[in-house]
Amino acid sequence: MASTSPVLLAFNSNNNGATLTRPLTVPPKRNFRRRTSLTTRLIKANHPDNALQYRKLGDSDLQISEITLGTMTFGKQNTENEAHAMLCYAFESGINALDTAEVYPVPPSKETQGRTDLYIGSWLKSQPRDKVIVATKVAGYSEQSTYLRQNAKVVRVDTANIKESVENSLKRLNIDYIDLLQIHWPDRYVPLFGEFFYDPSKWRPSVPFVEQLEAFQELIDEGKVRYIGVSNETSYGVMEFVHAAKAGLPKIVSIQNNYSLLVRCHFEIDLVEVCHPNNYNIGLLAYSPLAGGALTGKYLDIDSYAAKKGRFNLFPGYMERYNRSLAKEVTSKYIQLAKEHGLTPVELALGFTRDRSFVTSSIIGATSVDQLKVDIDACLNTKRPLPPEVTSGIEEIFKTYKDPAVR
Repeated sequence: MASTSPVLLAFNSNNNGATLTRPLTVPPKRNFRRRTSLTTRLIKANHPDNALQYRKLGDSDLQISEITLGTMTFGKQNTENEAHAMLCYAFESGINALDTAEVYPVPPSKETQGRTDLYIGSWLKSQPRDKVIVATKVAGYSEQSTYLRQNAKVVRVDTANIKESVENSLKRLNIDYIDLLQIHWPDRYVPLFGEFFYDPSKWRPSVPFVEQLEAFQELIDEGKVRYIGVSNETSYGVMEFVHAAKAGLPKIVSIQNNYSLLVRCHFEIDLVEVCHPNNYNIGLLAYSPLAGGALTGKYLDIDSYAAKKGRFNLFPGYMERYNRSLAKEVTSKYIQLAKEHGLTPVELALGFTRDRSFVTSSIIGATSVDQLKVDIDACLNTKRPLPPEVTSGIEEIFKTYKDPAVR
């Protein structure tokens, strides 16, 4: 695995008591004037009777909506106008955070790289900057995605790569600071995207954790980055970053990892303990809460119109772990459980991640406003928390099948 780019192969404890106020996201060392009339405004928007909740992200002062808008389809499956329509609908609905990455759109390619940021940047021109939490990601180790840098034989998470990445992201996004900068995947070898077990033979030398944090510190001191986080990370990586930060360097506030009904073990085994607010207090941004769309059930009938339009069929081999027979079998069981309790598959899947005490925000992507509306409505309109008979049904399935999508 060391010779391939991981991205080419294929994210809160007791935070549910958040207020329903829409928080400001004013960056440090900037003298933006706060408009106090907005700090306590209830978010009514498109859901007047059931507003989104907001949760503190780790040790930061960011109050982030329980849904973050994922944007990786912008520039591949979505046009700029479609992207803007979804961004507008999301923020009118109370979402206050978006997540992008320098490699987006996905699947990544040299020809489309950065297009997602450009679409977001053109939208941000008409938005009050302090009302949008912009999260982006610097690429991890890659020997194939060298087009991300001007002169690179391999992409690393060292000082030069981090700084070049941030400068380019700021230009594409048309902003002068990033609220949350995350390492997309580690510089060192780790099992990724469906791989579960660590292969000792794939160990390789990596950039020291301290060097990575020192580069982030410089960017924070320059006012270009507010907070930092990790993604696709392990307990070892999280703990090393936290320990390295004790030397006066910035501490990570978030971890963006895969988490859904079909992918639970990797986080629940020990990252839940590591990230607990009484331990290292690191908020989980759960990506793929619908397992790339698999948990909607649309891929169970491969000949259906929805399946043919879906990314699994548009991009052969992409997220194929969710298309395996066992994953499909377990998906069918969750869909049946939802039906038995009067829920849609989306309501069950998003209600599950919404209610987990350690999930700060679920990252939800869509390819249309209609699809996005279904997802937001599912989060808002499904009973909080899911009834005990529903959660017990989920656990019964989980006890038998655990994570059916692992490789």
